[in-house]
Amino acid sequence: MKDYQTITLEIAEDIAVLCLDRADKMNALNAQMRAEITDAVILAGREARVVVLTGKGRAFCSGQDLSDGTSAATLDLERVLREEYVPMLRAITDCPVPTLSAVNGPAAGAGANLAMAADVVIAADSAYFLQAFARIGLIPDAGGTWVLPRQIGMAKAMGAALFAEPITARQASDWGMIWEAVSDEGFDAHWRARAAHLAKGPTLAYAAAKQAIRETWDNSLDTQLDLEAKLQGACGQSRDFKEGLVAFLEKRLPQFDGR
Repeated sequence: MKDYQTITLEIAEDIAVLCLDRADKMNALNAQMRAEITDAVILAGREARVVVLTGKGRAFCSGQDLSDGTSAATLDLERVLREEYVPMLRAITDCPVPTLSAVNGPAAGAGANLAMAADVVIAADSAYFLQAFARIGLIPDAGGTWVLPRQIGMAKAMGAALFAEPITARQASDWGMIWEAVSDEGFDAHWRARAAHLAKGPTLAYAAAKQAIRETWDNSLDTQLDLEAKLQGACGQSRDFKEGLVAFLEKRLPQFDGR
């Protein structure tokens, strides 16, 4: 396993756990961390059947590290977004296996949108999401302006961007912004159980479902129906489908191998 400096990556039992490891900075994103996340997600997508992103310490991620060796006068945000954030976010969204954000604490700014880049987001009750950008004269980035309207609608997305107020984990769950919020006490065991479920699932079908759901925003109904038919045809040729069908007929749990 590679020796990362700002994150840790552990792979066991088909589960890759990528932990942001700058707890003293509330896991703020600097250039090195963005590069390491990108590399680790690509690696984990090849070697595991589910990838989990979480944070060390009391925060998930506080967003861009504004003390990352630069100043407002020299910081080229367009370059940073294009060259560093886009590859990181695309690595997560294009990952061939399910991705899960286990949001253990505050997720602010780009940290909130990093969390929401995953396929599934599970948050501890004490966590919150904050589009903090307006507080320093910026707009939501790291995919925030794309994700938020699709998850919570135009009205709440606009309010989140303009007021820059925290959205609690329970609010986020109620609004459809994340999959679920769970108690702090049971959080670690819960997301690990969820990850284990995905790691034992039909990996090829998961990848096809991810593709179909993400592409629906750009497709007409006819195009989407055609895509469904194409992807379902491919799934129908997989070993997982054959195992799932036999298991159903035999009234037992399927043993998927991801092929």
